[in-house]
Amino acid sequence: MKIPSDLEIARRIRLKPIKEIAKKLGLREKEIELYGDYKAKVKLEVLKRLKKRKKGKYILVTAITPTPLGEGKTLTTIGLSMALSRMGKKSIACIRQPSLGPVFGIKGGATGGGYSQVLPMEEVNLHLTGDVHAVSIAHNLCSAFLDNSMFKGNPLEIDPDSVLWRRVVDVSDRFLRNIKIGLDSKEDGFERDSGFDIAGASEIMAILALAKNLKDLRQRIGKIILATNKKREPVTSEDIKVAGAMTVLLKDALKPNLLQTTEHTPCFIHTGPFGNIAQGNSSILADLIAIRLSDFVVTESGFGADCGAEKFFNIKCRVSGLKPDCAVLVCSVRALKMHSGRFKIIPGKPFPSSLLQGDLKAIEEGLPNLEKQIENIKLFGLPVVVAINRFNTDTPEELEFIMKKAKELGADFSVVSQLWAKGSKGGIDLAKAVITAVKKKFKFKFLYPLDWPIKKKIETIATKIYGAKGVSYSQKAERKIKLYKEWGLSNLPICMAKTHLSLSHDPKLKGRPVDFTLPVVDIKVSAGAGFLYPLCGKIRTMPGLPTHPAGERVDIDAKGRIKGLF
Repeated sequence: MKIPSDLEIARRIRLKPIKEIAKKLGLREKEIELYGDYKAKVKLEVLKRLKKRKKGKYILVTAITPTPLGEGKTLTTIGLSMALSRMGKKSIACIRQPSLGPVFGIKGGATGGGYSQVLPMEEVNLHLTGDVHAVSIAHNLCSAFLDNSMFKGNPLEIDPDSVLWRRVVDVSDRFLRNIKIGLDSKEDGFERDSGFDIAGASEIMAILALAKNLKDLRQRIGKIILATNKKREPVTSEDIKVAGAMTVLLKDALKPNLLQTTEHTPCFIHTGPFGNIAQGNSSILADLIAIRLSDFVVTESGFGADCGAEKFFNIKCRVSGLKPDCAVLVCSVRALKMHSGRFKIIPGKPFPSSLLQGDLKAIEEGLPNLEKQIENIKLFGLPVVVAINRFNTDTPEELEFIMKKAKELGADFSVVSQLWAKGSKGGIDLAKAVITAVKKKFKFKFLYPLDWPIKKKIETIATKIYGAKGVSYSQKAERKIKLYKEWGLSNLPICMAKTHLSLSHDPKLKGRPVDFTLPVVDIKVSAGAGFLYPLCGKIRTMPGLPTHPAGERVDIDAKGRIKGLF
């Protein structure tokens, strides 16, 4: 049976007014702000009312090292929350907001897929409630104030060559990665090198995702380090007197967005920090509200367990104070075959036909990646449920083989998921496994204490999570470590910036790489977000468009209906 496209499925669903979803969830009418009939923001005052209510179970959805098109974490997060609801559990999904860069670039939308989606999918994938634009304008206001301070006499004695703060835009545009600004006459400023990052890579987005209230947001915004002065002392957004105005622009963006799934269950979509240079997780506030309103909160982290999950545990959970009860590790037949190293997958191009043929040997050769990611979650003391995201090209023999091997490799449970094709009905086995898993005795633990030296924290992540034999540091990285010690920033957690396409720093190394040294070429600071991020190889903060961007298929008809989104 042919399943309609995501957009066709989404349009066939008759949406309920978001007021009904909020009321069923336990929110009062005065606690939400409507953005049309099907979207709402939740006011932060609700936390005070819910403070003494019992917390629900906290479920993280992560994955093995994915193919360039992902493994279906968002699909699984949404579908699992729907399946738990089908089984009589009050459940909420919490996911990140898509970036317009990938939406119009290679990956397309990020609202789930098939019969496990968040709706209205067109609005989620486009502007939603304007949070990303608020981040962009606050970020660029800071850029303008910084340049203006240097232009108007430079009272803070800022070194123009030390400026760290670039500009942002939520479009993939490689031509903006490195630019010169201040060209032409003296009235137009002074010439210096700069560039643009994509909006999701802004430190402000990371801050928005980690802030626990408006006061916390204001304090974090004020701590952003923009440059250094001639004495090599940090210059912050507070110093240039823009932090207050930035926070004003973000006051509404701080409130989580409430929407509904294809089965009318609730979903919070809030913030979208990138997973390569930031924590890659949705907001703390969405989770803090959701966990008091439900039996189960299902949230996802970006990329594989070595990236988003490690940051979820070591950064997000530290700030929120919430402890996860279980991790769902998503994998697929095609990704495990990719990790055999025998198939070349190119972003934006169809999978090789040979990869879609039954091949138990290729799966077996790719299993070490699954094994390592199971080990990674176990390092934090959590039970692991492996969810095999089924595609129509998978054979029963392949699926049975992976289920059996996953248990042998240390997973507590291993099930096949058909959430894309069947909605919540296709996730009953997964929901049952999660309900059982959260009853297991376990002790959640962090990978490292914050008072360890910077290098020891980096090397612990590199060796324990990635499987590296060691770490090498450039001279620049060594200087930065010394500088951050002088600034009193040594006790910050580490947010590693590396490729998501390999356990190592090299995207070409599939499976479970061994005997490699992780290169740290630089270490940057997000003082407002509250972490240091070592750069392991060349990391892009502004994506480029493929030969045929997804936006080529997007259009609108005479009745105003959008087509081409997926």
